[in-house]
Amino acid sequence: MAQGSRQVQTQAQQQVQTLSPQQILVVKLLELPTVELEERIHSEILDNPALEEGRETPENGEESTDFEGNEDNNDNSEPNDDISLGDYRTEDDIPDYKLQEHNRSREGVAEEIPFSDAVSFYEILKEQLAMQDLTDEQREIAEYLIGSLDDDGLLRKSIESVMDELAIYRGIYTTESELNKILEIIQDFDPAGIGARNLQECLLIQINRKADSPLKQIELDIIGKCCDEFTRKNKDKIIQKLGITEEQYNEALAELTKLNPRPGSSLGEAMGRNFQQIIPDFIVETFDDGTITLNLNNRNVPELRLSREFTELLDEHTRNKENQSKESKDALMFLKQKVDAAQGFINAVKQRQHTLLTTMQTIIDIQRPFFLEGDESLLKPMILKDVAERAKLDISTISRVSNSKYVQTNYGIYSLKFFFSDGYTTEDGEELSVREIKRILKECVDNEDKEKPYTDDELAEILKAKGYPIARRTVAKYRQQLNIPVARLRR
Repeated sequence: MAQGSRQVQTQAQQQVQTLSPQQILVVKLLELPTVELEERIHSEILDNPALEEGRETPENGEESTDFEGNEDNNDNSEPNDDISLGDYRTEDDIPDYKLQEHNRSREGVAEEIPFSDAVSFYEILKEQLAMQDLTDEQREIAEYLIGSLDDDGLLRKSIESVMDELAIYRGIYTTESELNKILEIIQDFDPAGIGARNLQECLLIQINRKADSPLKQIELDIIGKCCDEFTRKNKDKIIQKLGITEEQYNEALAELTKLNPRPGSSLGEAMGRNFQQIIPDFIVETFDDGTITLNLNNRNVPELRLSREFTELLDEHTRNKENQSKESKDALMFLKQKVDAAQGFINAVKQRQHTLLTTMQTIIDIQRPFFLEGDESLLKPMILKDVAERAKLDISTISRVSNSKYVQTNYGIYSLKFFFSDGYTTEDGEELSVREIKRILKECVDNEDKEKPYTDDELAEILKAKGYPIARRTVAKYRQQLNIPVARLRR
């Protein structure tokens, strides 16, 4: 009896969210800090002759620098023949913080920002990435992964989240195995531990870089099999579980304490402090009457407008469309593409400015007590979702704005990430700042009798008496996050 094969064709409907090229451009510009935006704008001016520096002067001859009067302009507006970023420019043209610099500056010396940061490890990782033999898509995925690392160099986003973001914001559809493969490439970069998804993986990566030896195997066993006990410094349990001697444990411990749990931070420190000055993206000033002003730091960001020459040529070719030669039609197409690209770039920069100001203003509104007093203890619990809901923006947008951005205040320069912290909700529904609880916890430990340090139960009682009613297990968790050992090891 003959056997045959049968093919069955099925049809499935799948809804996929994709972004237009204009939206992708806005997302990419949103991620850039001020210095990189300046470079991006200059690069675009060189690539597109229809785009040029300069502000268009209105017919009345007066220049406008008022951002607030133009907040309604966005990507959906009809493009004008010649539109200037001056309509969205802040008062940094004068700027306000220079007009009031007598409050802070030294006589006869131009005010400089006295805050600096270590060189960004993101750029160094991208330099190492450039030496890898990857496809364009793999390289873009790797760059996105690098951009998703926290300041300490660890990747705390789940692979599934990165997959979703790549599909939505970059139009790249990849698999979990492909992402893990590219992540492994990044984990081979220096310093060791970069790209790890947790502390355990970070330490294991560093240990595996060492030459093989019996001591290395003990280190791998301690971190791989007894990581919880190691973080709690429970020596006896580790020795019993692994069947090693106390001498072997102490020898391994001496090596393990040399490992770096924050490889991203160490890279910056290794390059030297004060190597790269921070350029704040926002300038927030607080005055004695309680007024808080917000400006974008656009001192070195050039004004943009469409080239008059290009727009006039486009108008001329458009009026003479009939009976055009092939060369004239090609010229018309070229002009239109360049003008459209230039207008799209101008609109994207405008939208970036509007989104940044909206986000920062929302942070100021939520954390107003801090901006008035400069007291860190006044910071309220705040997560990305809180800002997103209040600003009516997507959480991913808030994440992009807060990443690698800084704000200059009366009290110093802060990373936007500084203003975000989790909250702890008591049984009565009261929300407390985890940052504040940790600060009080550290003060309690610093001031304890070192001959008789507080147990976690005693710390919980002390915190409760101070108005922070948290459980003993929560005290233990915060203590571990502060790298404070248990009571018996603090003697």
